[in-house]
Amino acid sequence: MKTGYEIEAAGGQKTTIGLDLAFKNETHPFRVVFVCAMWLTGFDVPNLATLYLDKPLKAYTLMQAIARANRVYEGKNNGLIVDYCGILKNLREALATFAGGETGGGDSPVPPVKPEEDLLDELAEAIILTKNFVTDRGFKLDSINETSGFEKIAAIRDAKELINQSEETRKRFEILARTVFVKFKACLTIKAVHAYKQEHAVINIVYQKLQEDRAKADISEIIRELHTVVDEAIGLESRETGGDYDNLYDISKIDFAKLKEEFQKSPIKNTTVQSLKKQVEKKLQKMLAKNPLRTDFNTRYQEIIAGDNLEKDRVTIEETFAKLIKFVGELDEEDTRSVREGLNEEYLALFDLLMKKDISKKDRERIKSVARELLDKLKAEKLNVDQWREKELTKVAVKLEIYDFLYDDHTGLPVESYTPEEVEEKTELVFGHIFMQYEDAMHNVYT
Repeated sequence: MKTGYEIEAAGGQKTTIGLDLAFKNETHPFRVVFVCAMWLTGFDVPNLATLYLDKPLKAYTLMQAIARANRVYEGKNNGLIVDYCGILKNLREALATFAGGETGGGDSPVPPVKPEEDLLDELAEAIILTKNFVTDRGFKLDSINETSGFEKIAAIRDAKELINQSEETRKRFEILARTVFVKFKACLTIKAVHAYKQEHAVINIVYQKLQEDRAKADISEIIRELHTVVDEAIGLESRETGGDYDNLYDISKIDFAKLKEEFQKSPIKNTTVQSLKKQVEKKLQKMLAKNPLRTDFNTRYQEIIAGDNLEKDRVTIEETFAKLIKFVGELDEEDTRSVREGLNEEYLALFDLLMKKDISKKDRERIKSVARELLDKLKAEKLNVDQWREKELTKVAVKLEIYDFLYDDHTGLPVESYTPEEVEEKTELVFGHIFMQYEDAMHNVYT
């Protein structure tokens, strides 16, 4: 029985894949399939939006074929059937027979397709809702199309600043904008959609600019936007990145008072705070994944942005910015702690899990060695077993290895500082971390 199909993807490269991977994995380049006899019935592809028919079909086979484009899927408004051989009559008959379709009286069945006017009305309504949302907050989106050059850039900036008033206003605009895009796409084959192109374009440009802010390279690029403070407040360093040299700002050398003063003059306070938040969240997420004991940073971050879902006044925005910048400095310091401790991120996570309060300097160094040697031993032996997390015997073997290593007088935790109960507690903590982060020795959050 054939379980895969050879297809030609982008660039002419051939590969053999299964149905689920071919259609449901959105990252796969496979986007078009030419069907002769197979794949017309019996498979489910929810994201299929367009079906081209160039062979006569009827009855149940026709119903099954067109149903391929009729599945519900996120971002999909409707299915499009492109008919090259005139099967509309057959489709009406099939609907009447197999779907309980009503004829509407006489010999004129109810059309099985949605009227173009309905699709255009839905698009118009989505555009009006989006424009009104922005207008109600003091900005007319149409004004962007009425300007050009620097004035247009300034108008887009003003629109972003208003939309970034809070996390809630930004999310609401993005939801409304995506609805416009879906409705517009559904009308692409309708000539009358041209009347809505300008309104669609202006919503799209604001939306895309908001997404570009999310994708900024790093926190220092956001700070760089406060350009007049660069030379006076932020130390410049050169860092090697993949063979190239990029100029990045050393956040630890920021003059916070000067930066806050410059922020007070900024015309894009809301946008700057929203962008900074997104980058802090990205950095925080990576740091938490590498070390489970950094949860207190997440708690403090949530406290800083607790009121950010509400529309804020100028003073609140400035206070939030100041707290975020200070928090960034703390994250930067934590991010470089492994260097100060003489450990990499993997060893540091185990070291933190094994540590306890009021430990001597000598024992502290001993625990660093324990963290290194234990992890190296696990990766060299127990974690090399394929799919070790899915087998009870291998899970027990890993936990036992950790306990024996930590309890051993020669390799383990300092006997005078850790009770047997504490060794058991540390074993549970270390095993939980290893189980969560290490698929095997070569595949883990650190690689």
